[in-house]
Amino acid sequence: MLRLMHTLDHVPVLLLGHRGEVLARNALLTEILGSPLEPGTSFVRYMFQDPIARDRIVNWCDFASATVATMRRETARRLHDHRLTALMDELRTTDRDVARWWDDHTVRDYASVNKRIQHPTASPLSFNIEIVCAPHEPDQRLVVYTTEPDSPTARVLPLLASWNTPSGR
Repeated sequence: MLRLMHTLDHVPVLLLGHRGEVLARNALLTEILGSPLEPGTSFVRYMFQDPIARDRIVNWCDFASATVATMRRETARRLHDHRLTALMDELRTTDRDVARWWDDHTVRDYASVNKRIQHPTASPLSFNIEIVCAPHEPDQRLVVYTTEPDSPTARVLPLLASWNTPSGR
C-alpha cells in the first residue's frame, strides 16, 4: 500500500487503519486539508475536533456523516476492539452530529464520495474520494483524492505540490 501511495504523489493520498488512525499520508494531502495529520493521529478526530476540517471541507456534513457510518461498520465488525469503541463513545458524547448520525444506524461500506475543499489560495477544489483495500491487508484503506482530467483542480495540484518541495515555498 505504501508503494502504491508513493506512486500517487501527484494527488492527495492517505493510508488509514481500521480505527481511522493515520498510518501514512503524502505532503499534498497536508496542503489540501490544512492539517499535518501525522502518522498515529486520528483522521476521525480531525473530522470532528479540528475546526480546520469544518472550514476547509465545504460539504463537511456529507463527508462527516459518511465517516460516522464507516466507523459504525468497523465497530460492528470488531465488537471486541475496546479502543475503537472508546473512541466512538467519546465522540458521541462530545459531538451532537456524531451522536445523531450514530443513532440513525447507517452503515457504510467503502464507496466513492465527493469532497469539495475551500483552499485558502487555490479554492475551490473538487475531488472524488476513492478507497482502495488490499485483500491481504483488510485493516488498511488507501484513500485517494482523484480529479477529473484537465479540471481546474487537476490543473492546480502541481502548483500546490511544488509548495511542498525543497524549492517550493
